[in-house]
Amino acid sequence: MSRLLRIKPMSMLTQEAGEQGEHTLKRSLGALNLITLGIGAVIGAGIFVLTGQAAALHAGPAVALSFVLAGLTCAFAGLCYAEFASIIPIAGSAYTYGYATLGELVAWIIGWDLCLEYAFGAATVASGWAGYFNSLLQQLGIYIPPQLTATTGTTLVFYEKQHAWLPLMSLPPGVSDIGMRHATGFFNLIAMVIVMVITTILVIGIKESANFNSVIVIIKLAIVAIFLVVGGYYLFRHPDVARLNWHPFIPPADGHGNFGWGGIPTAAASIFFAYIGFDAVSTAAQEAKNPKRDMPIGILGSLVVCTLLYILVSLVLTGLVSYKTLNVAAPVALAIDVTGVSWGSMLVKIGAVFGLATVMLVMLLGQSRVFYSMSKDGLLPKWASAIHPKFRTPWITTIIFGAFAAIMPAFLPIENLSQLVNIGTLLAFTIVCAGVWVLRVRHPEMHRPFKTPFVPLVPILGMITAIYLMSRLAMITWAVMIGWLFFGLIIYFGYSIKHSKVQRLANAAEGD
Repeated sequence: MSRLLRIKPMSMLTQEAGEQGEHTLKRSLGALNLITLGIGAVIGAGIFVLTGQAAALHAGPAVALSFVLAGLTCAFAGLCYAEFASIIPIAGSAYTYGYATLGELVAWIIGWDLCLEYAFGAATVASGWAGYFNSLLQQLGIYIPPQLTATTGTTLVFYEKQHAWLPLMSLPPGVSDIGMRHATGFFNLIAMVIVMVITTILVIGIKESANFNSVIVIIKLAIVAIFLVVGGYYLFRHPDVARLNWHPFIPPADGHGNFGWGGIPTAAASIFFAYIGFDAVSTAAQEAKNPKRDMPIGILGSLVVCTLLYILVSLVLTGLVSYKTLNVAAPVALAIDVTGVSWGSMLVKIGAVFGLATVMLVMLLGQSRVFYSMSKDGLLPKWASAIHPKFRTPWITTIIFGAFAAIMPAFLPIENLSQLVNIGTLLAFTIVCAGVWVLRVRHPEMHRPFKTPFVPLVPILGMITAIYLMSRLAMITWAVMIGWLFFGLIIYFGYSIKHSKVQRLANAAEGD
């Protein structure tokens, strides 16, 4: 058992952090790049889709309180992430932190879990991006053959009123498809192409990827701000609309864990997909110019900006329309139509296209960096940590997982996997919070450029809130995660433990 809980020595981590040369990751990211990296992952699917769904299905207008709860959970975890990132500036995020404090088996579990989280998350977002982009093209009068816009077997109909091809299930209530033109999806070309484009950007270089992300983040933040201004001004002019839609602010409980006070944490668990960006920022620690200073700024800065935006958007959204109508693919577009601003719907679709693109970029970035770290430690084959001599990126891993993420939404009818990503994010937060506490006990003398305040209170609160939100997720989510981890353990005991650098180092020391 002691073999499974061997930790990665801090001396080894320090040595890796100081490595330079063409076979190492390039340090080129500043604090602003890291903040926008976090915002790029957080302001996307959550703000354009999940906010409406959480309000309609779980919390009503009180979804704003759900974001307060989720943000509080993230604040505890974010402080712990910031301390780790300042003292262990290595790619790998929660995997690396777990390895340094809780042992190799725990590190493997969280690393394998993060791979599922990022890969399936990127594929799901790609499918959503394709839907928004195709809708935008059709609104501009540009039509791609419908067979190339949906997954295999999906039935599409041409809805004359909107002059658009829609999935049959997306027709407005009460509208029959009799007499409409029909088509059957072959594969989603749009989803495949966007993942290939994002993958190419990531292979070319981290600085180029970060600059691309920063530009898009500025655009989509501007669009979110316009929604808040337009919607907020409308509610200011029509207070009766807000009063009607916000009443009751906490709808009566339905007896199934939704609405009422119990619906607030249920909604918070369902929208945690939105907060994956904080873990993704820490995966780029080995590519930060000054990680000891910039990583805490990037993690905590993106946390503050995103939580405030989510709270404001949820309030305006549920004020403009009844929460009962928000379980649609584009709830923000639906809400802004109420204001009478004719260009609002197109603006929101443009925002969603940009927003979801950066989510994919950050997810695929995080995926490749976690695999890179696991490979460097000997837990995965060497090809996973191969660095391109010119671009200084883990190009083989990036291409492989980019291809995987491109094929999935192109052919498979992927449903909303956000809850599966939620449980992975919350598990990572739990491990990081526990790790900070353990490291404080084992190495109190260690220099910490950033110190989490009120230890062990903050780590304990972070673990409690994360585990509580995990308990609010559906059982199928737990079943899939346990199945994935069981498969991962087969790989660990069959390959990883035999090739682990930490195990070899410990065995050599025992032999001496």
